[in-house]
Amino acid sequence: MREMKIETASKTYPVYIGEALFSALKGSFAKEWKRYSKLLVVTDEHVASLHREEMETFLSEVEQVSWFVTPNGEAAKTFSVYEAGITKAVEASLDRKSALIAFGGGVIGDLGGMIAATYMRGIPFYQFPTTVLAHDSAVGGKVAINHPLGKNLVGNFYQPEAVVYDTNLLQTLPVREMRSGFAELIKHALISEQGFLNSLKEHFVSETDLYGKSLPLFLEKGISVKAEIVKQDETEQGVRAFLNFGHTFGHALEAFGNFERFLHGEAIIYGMLYALRLSKKLLGLQFELAPFESWLVSLGYATKLPQDVAFEAIYHNMLHDKKTTFGEITFVLLQDIGSLTLQTVDRDVLEETFIQFKEGGDA
Repeated sequence: MREMKIETASKTYPVYIGEALFSALKGSFAKEWKRYSKLLVVTDEHVASLHREEMETFLSEVEQVSWFVTPNGEAAKTFSVYEAGITKAVEASLDRKSALIAFGGGVIGDLGGMIAATYMRGIPFYQFPTTVLAHDSAVGGKVAINHPLGKNLVGNFYQPEAVVYDTNLLQTLPVREMRSGFAELIKHALISEQGFLNSLKEHFVSETDLYGKSLPLFLEKGISVKAEIVKQDETEQGVRAFLNFGHTFGHALEAFGNFERFLHGEAIIYGMLYALRLSKKLLGLQFELAPFESWLVSLGYATKLPQDVAFEAIYHNMLHDKKTTFGEITFVLLQDIGSLTLQTVDRDVLEETFIQFKEGGDA
C-alpha cells in the first residue's frame, strides 16, 4: 500500500493506493467512522452487484449505514438522480455529523461529491474509486452533475476527506471501461513529460496489458501529476485548466452523443487528437501523429471521427464549455510535451481543423 498526500488551499488529505485495501484499512477506518453519526454509500447498480458485500464487510462495525444505488453510467449525473440522492439523505436522517461514501467510478464520484457538497450546505465525503478513470476524477475535488446542454455545468470544488483506491477492484472492469480510464493516463503523460509517455508506450502495447501488474504504478504517477497541479491551483483560476487538455472537444462530443454513445475516455481520445492538430497548426508543435494514433489503435481505441459527427453540433456544444467566455472558445494546447498554454481559437480554424480530422489528415 502506498499513501500520497494531496495538498490544496482548503484541505490536505490522503490517497491510499494498493491491493486489498479493504482488508488492510478496515481497522484504522473503524476509528474514522466513529466521528460520524451515520453513513450514506452512493454507488451504481453495476458496482453494487459486484462489490457491495465487500463494502458492507468493510463497514460492518458501523451501526447506521444507508445505500443509494443509481443507474449505471452518465445517466446517474442528472438533476433527477441528484434530487433522489438528496431525498435519500433526508429519508435516512443524515445530519451535519454524517458522512457520504462515493463508491464507484468517475460518475459516482462526481454525483456523490455533489450530494455531499450541497446537503445541509456540505457534509464530509470519501472517495472509494473502482475504475481506472477515477484515478483522475477522485482526486482534486471537482464534483458536478450534467446539464442536457453540456457536461459538468452544475458543480462545485469540494475536497474529500480521503481517497481509498483498491486496485484489486479494477480486475472486474470490462476492457472498454479500462480503455476509457487509461485515456486520462495518456493525458497526464502528454501534459507532464515525454518520459512518462514513452513508458506508457513501452509497457502497454495491447489491450490485455491494461490488466497487467504495472498499471497501479502508472496510476500513482498520474495521480502525482494531477496532485502537483491541484496544489498550485485548486479552483481552476490558472494552471489547473491544463488538466482539461482534450476536454473541450471531448465534452462536446459526449454531449453530441447524449452522454450515452461515447464513454468519457473515448471522447477524450478524440479530443486530444483534435487538440494536437490545433497545436501543430497554431503553435508549430513537433509531434508525430501517425505513430501515436497507431499506438492508440493497438490498444483498441477508435481514432477516426465518425462521419455523422457534424461540426455545427460540436461547435454549438463547445460554446457551453466552462472555459468559453465572451463567446470565445478557449483550448488547452501543447507547445511541447509538458508545456501548455490556453488559447482562444477562431471558428474558421476550428472548422478547418475539424474537416482535416474527419478526413483523417494531419494539421
